[in-house]
Amino acid sequence: MTEPQKLLQDVNIVGTTPLTSPASLKAELPASAAAVQMVYDSRQTVARILRGEDHRLIAIVGPCSIHSEKVAMEYAERLQSVASEVREQIVVVMRVYFEKPRTTIGWKGLINDPHLNDTFDLPTGLELGRRILLNVAELGLPAASEVLEPITPQYIADLITLASIGARTTESPTHRQMASGLSMPVGFKNSTEGSLEVAINAMQTARAEHRFLGMDNDGKTCVIETQGNSLGHLILRGGRTGPNYDEASLAEAKRLLTETGLPPRFMVDCSHANSDKDYTKQPAVWNDVIRQRVGGNETIVGLMLESNLRAGKQSLGRDPSSLEYGISITDGCISFEATEELLRSACSALADA
Repeated sequence: MTEPQKLLQDVNIVGTTPLTSPASLKAELPASAAAVQMVYDSRQTVARILRGEDHRLIAIVGPCSIHSEKVAMEYAERLQSVASEVREQIVVVMRVYFEKPRTTIGWKGLINDPHLNDTFDLPTGLELGRRILLNVAELGLPAASEVLEPITPQYIADLITLASIGARTTESPTHRQMASGLSMPVGFKNSTEGSLEVAINAMQTARAEHRFLGMDNDGKTCVIETQGNSLGHLILRGGRTGPNYDEASLAEAKRLLTETGLPPRFMVDCSHANSDKDYTKQPAVWNDVIRQRVGGNETIVGLMLESNLRAGKQSLGRDPSSLEYGISITDGCISFEATEELLRSACSALADA
């Protein structure tokens, strides 16, 4: 770069780190035939539920964010056992969230900062994230994850059954376009204010064809052309105006979806504003929504729970080695034992309905 160019270009950039291509990482960490089949089959199952062809309930449960491979795998092994017990009524999908959107600043997730120490070793983060997803898939457990960075899906999306677009990014044209090309169902959360229209607009946009700048499997910048994703769905997570899982709110969501010509089926997030950001209130939300579903409201096709091996949350601090095992470092989570109980009681209630 010439001296004159330095006056205009990369003024605030202090460095760049080359990344391996998605194709190279996939070759290094390939999915087995069994894992490929499991992801394909679970995507088809979720699609049938979203279309109203399969009347089971989807339960997306797991840590608010993954920060430890060991914890993630212990959780996955325990969850798989429960998932097998309840599979006649509930399709269990594990939350495997690697990217965390922040309102201001903070830890951005395992892919961005896998060592939890602000070293931002993204090459290691991408490798670690893919390895965890591979191991979860090998257990026969579907995975759900939030897609935040538009480049990241090229490295890991082949192992994800369900994707979500968060409340802060649902209004983003970039994320709506990205969702139109993803190969799995995508949930759009209502805005942090509580607006359903933002998510419904996103669903409509993602169903359309798009052309936009992106990166191909070989890591080259290219124009991406999509055919649209018809499996977008609404996720109700409450907002600043309060929760939106009550009967009136669900009826309003159904009305808005129907009027827009979209399938009147949606998921309810038991965390975030629906539980007033208090993880101990999640079971009450879960049980109320299950009660409504058992009562005949089949517009409810899924629920989301933030759950970890142990209840609560802890601060990351300056020394990652001092963290307590199995406790979230982002949003508070209910314990695995509480999660087991909620899944089993919901399965029993749904079976008796």
